[in-house]
Amino acid sequence: MFGTLIGGLGLFLLGMWLMTDGMKTAAGPALERILANATRTRWRGLASGILVTSVVQSSSAVTVAAIGFVNAGLLTLGQALWVLFGANVGTTMTGWLVAAAGMGFKIEAAALPLVGAGMLLHLTGQGSRRGALGMTLAGFGILFLGIDILKSGFTGIASQFVLPASGGVAGVVLHVLAGLVLTVLMQSSSAALAVALTAAQGALLPLEAAAAVVIGANLGTTVTAIIAAAGATVNARRAAAAHVLFNLLTGVLALLILPWLLDGIIALRDLLAMQAAPGTTLALFHTTFNLLGVLLMWPLAGRLTRFLEGRFRPAGEDLARAQYLDRNLVAVPDLAVIALARELERMGVLALELLRGAMAGPAMAEADRRARLVDTLKLTIGKFVTDLSRSSMNAATSLKLSRLLRVLRYYASVGQLAHALAAASAPLRSGGTGTQPVQRWLAQVDLVCTAALAHGASAAALQASLDQAEASYQALKAQLLQAGASGALEIAAMEALLECCSLARRAMQQAVKAAMVLANLDAPAQQVSDSAAPAPDTDERP
Repeated sequence: MFGTLIGGLGLFLLGMWLMTDGMKTAAGPALERILANATRTRWRGLASGILVTSVVQSSSAVTVAAIGFVNAGLLTLGQALWVLFGANVGTTMTGWLVAAAGMGFKIEAAALPLVGAGMLLHLTGQGSRRGALGMTLAGFGILFLGIDILKSGFTGIASQFVLPASGGVAGVVLHVLAGLVLTVLMQSSSAALAVALTAAQGALLPLEAAAAVVIGANLGTTVTAIIAAAGATVNARRAAAAHVLFNLLTGVLALLILPWLLDGIIALRDLLAMQAAPGTTLALFHTTFNLLGVLLMWPLAGRLTRFLEGRFRPAGEDLARAQYLDRNLVAVPDLAVIALARELERMGVLALELLRGAMAGPAMAEADRRARLVDTLKLTIGKFVTDLSRSSMNAATSLKLSRLLRVLRYYASVGQLAHALAAASAPLRSGGTGTQPVQRWLAQVDLVCTAALAHGASAAALQASLDQAEASYQALKAQLLQAGASGALEIAAMEALLECCSLARRAMQQAVKAAMVLANLDAPAQQVSDSAAPAPDTDERP
């Protein structure tokens, strides 16, 4: 009998995994569009969280997607809260599947055709949306088979074991802990719910004990969220905290009124003329107490958002820590590249601040500190890209990732060249012969780099600014060489000033290249030209 239970649970988890993975692949960017376009109001955010979670059958996938949108700046924390609350309600659909499909009819009659049709679609459409939908259908069928086997296993056990009463408050607490532990061990509240509902249906658990397990399963998802947010971005930790607070408050409320709530659920079940079965009662209980949680949070959401935005503020020394990257995003590559683009834009700001400081002639200690920030962020981004490259992604997302890798290389070069300029900038601080025209040209470099960071700057405008700066550079170079040849400027000073100009020029070129690639990030599959800036003169030292 225990082998039957383990096998049924394994099939249930396998079905859940196939459904979630298949639906995410089939939906692709549609999952993001639904969340991005349907969160303008509380009602729409709540409804989108319920709808997407009901279809995908994984509140974790929807939670990761919502957190990813917050990280990428496409959703505010306030908008994401209602998606997260809706995901908690949407995940109750699992209970209804167990209650309605698992208890009301011979489930294999629907399960086996679903598996067969799904695998046929998958085999004839591998790599396409049809194949992903086939995997989703097969996952549904396997999930139903798992429910049926769980039901049979618990029915057999119930005939051999007689459990004692729940034991009052202590017994309820123990059953809550059991639901929490089951969820943490299986990393799926849906699986824990299926166990509780099938056990109750098989008369292995009394109704109140099974309800306590359901509450524990809800609380167990908070442990998963806490683990997922450990070491993650500030916004990820805020969203995880909101998830924890919602489930904690909802669970405490349900426990405090558990006897009366169950009486009310039974009365509601009878009023709706539903089947008088433990599975149906528990499914209705799960949905009702999550809806009560939404009602509880409705007047508190604004204050909760402000409270969370005041928490987890990054310290000044955390500038080198990624603010938009979250390892959970790797599971959703379309979201991951959006967050990666925003993180690279932030890296560009840090690199150009280093360049601006180098052109002003800073103390080397400050230049070294800024260079370390850029290098550390580069390593963090590189690790994220390595993890992301192992994920399965479509051609458009893969193209974006390759372009973003080029941006990473360009901004890393800006940082290296700026650090070298800081080390070579002593002649700029001397105020000697030739420094004034060099300072004027460096101010022009600053303007070009500022334009490169501006959102909405056209490629044509950037190229025109770059061409103008290039012409000024060639004129300045000729002027310095003439001053050296005539003796008006010492050769060593001339070489030092030319070196500073060369480093600033190449850093400017790299910054403009990065800006042009970012501007073409969503362009169709075509090569983004690498000739946005002229190559450095071959007679200049790298």
